[in-house]
Amino acid sequence: MITRTIQSTGEQLPVVGLGTWQTFDVGPSLFESLKGVLTTMHKAGGRLIDSSPMYGRSEETVGDITNQMTPQQDFFYATKVWTRGAEAGKKQIKTSYQLMQRSVMDLIQIHNLLDWQVHLPYLRRLKEEGSLRYIGITHYLDSSHDDLANVIKKEPIDFVQFNYSIQSRHAEKYLLPLCVDKGVATLINRPFGQGQLFRNVAQKPLPSWAETLDIQHWSAFFLKYILAHPGVNCVIPATGNPDHAAQNFEAGKEPLPDEDARREMVAYLER
Repeated sequence: MITRTIQSTGEQLPVVGLGTWQTFDVGPSLFESLKGVLTTMHKAGGRLIDSSPMYGRSEETVGDITNQMTPQQDFFYATKVWTRGAEAGKKQIKTSYQLMQRSVMDLIQIHNLLDWQVHLPYLRRLKEEGSLRYIGITHYLDSSHDDLANVIKKEPIDFVQFNYSIQSRHAEKYLLPLCVDKGVATLINRPFGQGQLFRNVAQKPLPSWAETLDIQHWSAFFLKYILAHPGVNCVIPATGNPDHAAQNFEAGKEPLPDEDARREMVAYLER
């Protein structure tokens, strides 16, 4: 799998990770299937698992499954703080460490910028103490891109997570170039538009030229468009299906489309 550099440290991060919204908010009866997803990711060279207290049981599920896996330490564990108030934030963060069974968390993000001015000093303290490696902020709406941009202009943030897809390209206008300029790593959520992209192309064929980009499935079509942007570090599609996961992780390999091909991908989808 292709890797890209986390600008604040130089660490290499594989370009396709895993989101856990809804898909990991499950009971033990589905753990084997989800273990299959994580095993598939590890074999494909992926590392990053993104969760949140907002995602129900997802943090606990991630912790319980990876604790039983040999590659436990190979994963890159990312979660979020999603509450108001300093004390509530500290309590929630402590719980996240416990649920995900981590003594050191790779990344904690301030979810949807909720009370970010309050939580940021505590995250910096954890980073200084060595129990947190990276700090980030997130949102999922185009209308919040300006707010994300304003934070990374003012604060030394390692990661910013936001929505971006072939059909929702607002981030290309300003946010992605700014992240490149400021040296902030990016995580991309909603790469499939919450499934709407698949519904739009149901029963429709891939273009004949997709084979030249080693695109065998629509998921690769959508993901390779995103990954071809130089400002993207990692995209995090969510799935609980090992077969779908394999298709997603396959998209993280060369070749990627150039600018002419990206324009043709957009045009084909619009037609």
